[in-house]
Amino acid sequence: MRMLKHWWLAVAIALLAVGCASTGGKNEKLHEAQYAWSAAIRWGDFEGAWNLVDAEYRKAHPMTPVEFERYKHVGISRYHELGAQTLADGDVVREIDLGVINKHTMTERGMRYTERWHYDPEAKTWWQMTGLPDLWSGE
Repeated sequence: MRMLKHWWLAVAIALLAVGCASTGGKNEKLHEAQYAWSAAIRWGDFEGAWNLVDAEYRKAHPMTPVEFERYKHVGISRYHELGAQTLADGDVVREIDLGVINKHTMTERGMRYTERWHYDPEAKTWWQMTGLPDLWSGE
């Protein structure tokens, strides 16, 4: 009887390990991509964030050196996810609240923007589909 208990315990642990290993797929990759994106934005690495944007979007909306230079004039004081939603096509949309500081005037303002994430099964990665946030909208 004792041997049977140990056998069932071993089976349960093995099944638990298999279950934990299988959860690290697509959702884990999304979490990693979103973390890398938010870290790049928070630290002002907008060129690094640009590399996480879908290649087709980058081709259709190329950034100039002047546009990248403009991002050097602001700092990000906060980056908070307000909510996320999975759409019918599998894309994920996140609402983000940013704190934007003008480095010249040292004034801060809040803004919201929406990110859209799409999974590329060939590359096995998530791409940001809406480009860099427009930190000057409404100004």
